[in-house]
Amino acid sequence: MNLGVDTVRAAVLAIDLHRGHLDMEVATMPATAEIAARVIAANRKLMDWSRENGIPVIHLMTRYRDAQEIRLNAFWRTRAEDPNNPRKNVMKHNIIGMPGCEIMPGLLDETRDKVVDTKKRYNCFVATDLELVLKAHGINTLIITGVNTNSCILSTVTAACSMDYAVIVPSDCVDTMDRPELHDAALLCIRTAFGFVMTSQEVMALPELRAGG
Repeated sequence: MNLGVDTVRAAVLAIDLHRGHLDMEVATMPATAEIAARVIAANRKLMDWSRENGIPVIHLMTRYRDAQEIRLNAFWRTRAEDPNNPRKNVMKHNIIGMPGCEIMPGLLDETRDKVVDTKKRYNCFVATDLELVLKAHGINTLIITGVNTNSCILSTVTAACSMDYAVIVPSDCVDTMDRPELHDAALLCIRTAFGFVMTSQEVMALPELRAGG
């Protein structure tokens, strides 16, 4: 498959696969339990395969020092004021010290994975050293997973495309706390103009990504 780069050097970017979204006991902005279980299982399988094939896994973690860092975003303030909005808890989401600021058990390999835990906006390149990590390891192809499809995934994908990375989104490794149609719409936007959308099984079958491939 032509991914648009001469020699593929890929990394998995796992966005916000943390307890703040996926652990129903502590999540402040939860997906459903069904979505959480499905996304965790699919990501675990993809990550295990990636490590076996020498593809680095980079976890992006949202963490705020305090609510003032969240309040800087004008639109987020309006979500916090709407009691019917699924993002109403945005002002108390993943502040340092909260249990939500932990990657879901079974997804982090502390001996091999990298963690960028300064993410504060949808776009994972904003106010983080993600670009430095990618450049230091010569990465030109991003396999982007996590939540939410229609916010952090979409925003990071569009930024990565504009920065000339090749982008792949495994459709079963992403989902959203919002409505299913927004997940579908985000994937449609991505495959139309920003990157490749395929299942994780299709990703793992790409010879360009296999060790020595």
